Amino acid sequence: MKVRNLLLAAAVLATGASSVVTTSAWAQAKEQYLPVLSYRTGPYAPNGTPTANGIVDYYKLVNARGGINGVKLIFEECETGYDTARSVECYERLKGKNGGAALIHPWSTGATFALTEKAPTDKIPLITTGYGRSESADGTVFKWNFPLLGTYWVAADAIIQAIGKKEGGLDKLKGKKIALVYHDSPFGKEPIPLLQERSKMHGFELQLLPVTAPGVEQKATWLQIRQAKPDYTLLWGWGVMNSTALKEAQATGYPREKMYGVWWSGAEPDVKDVGQGAKGYNAVTLQHGADKNAPIVKEILAKLHDKGQGTGPRDEVGEVLYLRGVVSAAVGIEGIRAAQERYGKGKVMTGEQVRWGLENLNLTQAKLDALGFKGVLRPISTSCADHVGAGAARIHTWNGSKWEFTTDWLEADQQIIKPLVKATASKYAAEKKLTPRTPADCQS
Repeated sequence: MKVRNLLLAAAVLATGASSVVTTSAWAQAKEQYLPVLSYRTGPYAPNGTPTANGIVDYYKLVNARGGINGVKLIFEECETGYDTARSVECYERLKGKNGGAALIHPWSTGATFALTEKAPTDKIPLITTGYGRSESADGTVFKWNFPLLGTYWVAADAIIQAIGKKEGGLDKLKGKKIALVYHDSPFGKEPIPLLQERSKMHGFELQLLPVTAPGVEQKATWLQIRQAKPDYTLLWGWGVMNSTALKEAQATGYPREKMYGVWWSGAEPDVKDVGQGAKGYNAVTLQHGADKNAPIVKEILAKLHDKGQGTGPRDEVGEVLYLRGVVSAAVGIEGIRAAQERYGKGKVMTGEQVRWGLENLNLTQAKLDALGFKGVLRPISTSCADHVGAGAARIHTWNGSKWEFTTDWLEADQQIIKPLVKATASKYAAEKKLTPRTPADCQS
């Protein structure tokens, strides 16, 4: 497996020092180790690459700012190809290096399912911003999983709300047909329980249309859509599947304004090749969209790219997936910072300590604005029971050349989501013979 080494440690070996001296120098350096699981190769590379660039640039920016209360970051990137087995291999290879990983971003729902079984033993928190297991919102069962900012059930709920508003009310959905074109994988199947619940509530017909990965062949799927004539079509795709779907919609004459994608189907790589043909296509956002003028974007350009130290092309800085990487990296860093508040400022945190920090995030708007995320993120507050910390989303629409927000903030209906989370998490706990955490455990 190809491993891209991006360690930023001091070159203590150049002095010919003994291993004892090297270890001492390493400890004095106060460096927090963060593995980076990425996919820059294969059919998902156009989407995985800008996300990885955003993560790495944010880690570089943290170091340029002086670290986390003086603790600098070191990180190592491992190529997964968006393959679950390779993701697990990367995790196993990197987790114990340099004193141990503080946290892991799995960067695929399949990998998240696999690593969920390993994290409790290894005591490494998993951050899955906008992906992974939706029921892992329940921290009393999933102690080590953090689907921060939003789950797939939040995304699906926001989309149904947006469609309801367009129709003049959710009651107007009765008798409508809504199709779900989804990646035939754990990722693509995630929204189904929420959509089935909404279908029962509002009386719309839900049509499920799986697409075999990577999704380059969809003619049969869109023939079904042409025959069924759904009032709306939801797209739960990733990588080349998204642009293929939009091209097939154009070819079959299905209105793009009737299409709503998940936040992994609503970025520049999904629409640029289609251009005007994708005009009117909508996607839910993980709070942020594209924002070239955000303070965080300007700071990254000034402190990294202007000095030739940026990762990837300058033009992508501020685009949707690049910013997704930045945002994901940032919430992890703030988990480490929160851990330091309890366990010691300026100290290197263990995975177990970082888990506590992630469970006790209190990112107010003032804090987010100070970090450069004004207009990008809204407040995030987690707890033992809530490992998401936020449940708002917006819809943005492709105007033929760029993404534009076309709705106000939509708050996911927790009266629907919480019972679904509780029931699914309880089922998982029963299957795995897990005892949900007690109030005392929640304080630990």
